[in-house]
Amino acid sequence: MTKRERFLVATRNLVPDRVPVAPDMSNYIPCKRTGLPFWDVYFFGHVPLWKAYLNAVDYYGAEGWAASTMGLPVTCGNNPVEVDSHYTFDTSRDAMVQHVRIRTPDGDMTATNVCARFDPPSPVEKPVKDIAKDLKKLKWLFPMPTGLDMQTVEECRAECHRRDHGYGFSISYPGFHMWSSFAQGGVEPLAYAFMDTPELLDQWMEMDIERGLKVMEFAVAAKPDYITFGGSGTITLASPDLARRYAIPALAKFSAIAKKAGIPTNLHSCGKSRSLVDLLADETDIDCINPLEIAPMGDIDLAETKAARGRDIALMGNLHTTDVMLRGTPALVKQKALEAMRDAGTGGGFILSTGDQCGRDTPEENLFTLVETAKQYGTYDKTGRLPAVEEYFK
Repeated sequence: MTKRERFLVATRNLVPDRVPVAPDMSNYIPCKRTGLPFWDVYFFGHVPLWKAYLNAVDYYGAEGWAASTMGLPVTCGNNPVEVDSHYTFDTSRDAMVQHVRIRTPDGDMTATNVCARFDPPSPVEKPVKDIAKDLKKLKWLFPMPTGLDMQTVEECRAECHRRDHGYGFSISYPGFHMWSSFAQGGVEPLAYAFMDTPELLDQWMEMDIERGLKVMEFAVAAKPDYITFGGSGTITLASPDLARRYAIPALAKFSAIAKKAGIPTNLHSCGKSRSLVDLLADETDIDCINPLEIAPMGDIDLAETKAARGRDIALMGNLHTTDVMLRGTPALVKQKALEAMRDAGTGGGFILSTGDQCGRDTPEENLFTLVETAKQYGTYDKTGRLPAVEEYFK
C-alpha cells in the first residue's frame, strides 16, 4: 500500500498492510525546521504551515495527517467586516505582538496575540468581552460561505498527493472548547452563561451548526480523501454532559453528511476523551478519534478502549509527548510504540501516533524511532494480527 492508502484504510477502521504511523507534530516541529521565527509562519505566512508540516512528515518518513494544518478555504462574498492588524515587537519577551481591531456593523471588537520567536501565537486579549453584548458582533466574523477558493484546494491536494499523503482539512464544531478561544476569561464566562443565560449559548451553538452545515456542503463537494473535525478539549474544557448538549449534535449532523458522500472522518480532541469515544461511537458517524491521551493529560487505557469500542471506531494515538517523546530515550519510545501496537493494533483500525503536539525540542532520534518501529514490527498477516509485535512480548 501507499502511505496515503494505508492512512485512509486504517481511518476507516479496516486492516491496512501495516500500522500507519503519524506522530502529532502539526505546529512546533514543522515551524522549527523552517529555521524562521515562528511569527514569520503564523503572522506573515512566509512559509505556509501546511507545507512546513509536509516537509517535516517526509523528513521523518511518516504517514501524513495533513488536515491537522489545513482549513477549508471558504469564500464568503461581500462581507462588511473590516479586520485591521498591526504589529509591534516586544524586546522583553522576544516576541511579535499582533494588535487586531475588528469593525462590524454592530460595533468594534479588539484582540491581541503574542507570538514568541520559537512558540506559536497565544491570545492575551480575546474579542468577546461580554457574551450578551458581543455575540451579535462575533457573528459577522463567521458569515455564511458562498463557495471555495478552489485554487488553494487544488494546490493543497496536488502537493499532498505528489508526496503520497491523503488530502484533508479540518472543520471546527461548537462547544466550550471552541468558544473559550473567543471569550475573554476562557471557560469561566461560559460557565456563568450556562447557568444564567443558557439561551445565549444555545444561540451560539445554532449559529455554528447553521454555518457548519453549509461548510460541510462545500467540503464534500471538494472531494477530499478525509475530513478532520478539530475540537481540542471537548470534554476537558467542559464535561460529557456539556459536550453532549453542544458538540455532539453538530458532529452527528456533520459526520452524517460525510458518510453519505463516502468520505471518512476523524476527530481530534486532546485531554480526557474516554467518554467522548463512547459518545462518538454511539451517536455519530465519525470513523476515527485521536490523540487518546493517557493520564495525567487524558484518561485513556488504550487496551481497554480497543477492547470496548474498537469495532465501532478507529483509534489513533497515544504515546506521551513529554515523558516518552520529549524526555524519553529511543529505547523507551520503541517500547511504548510496541505496547501501543499490541494494545490497539490487532484487527486494524489503528494509527500509531502520540498525544497532542510533540514538543518543539523533541529529539529527532525519538521521532525516527517511532516511525521505524511501526515499519519493522507493524506488518499485518492475513488474519489481521501483528506477529512481530506478539513475538516481541513472548
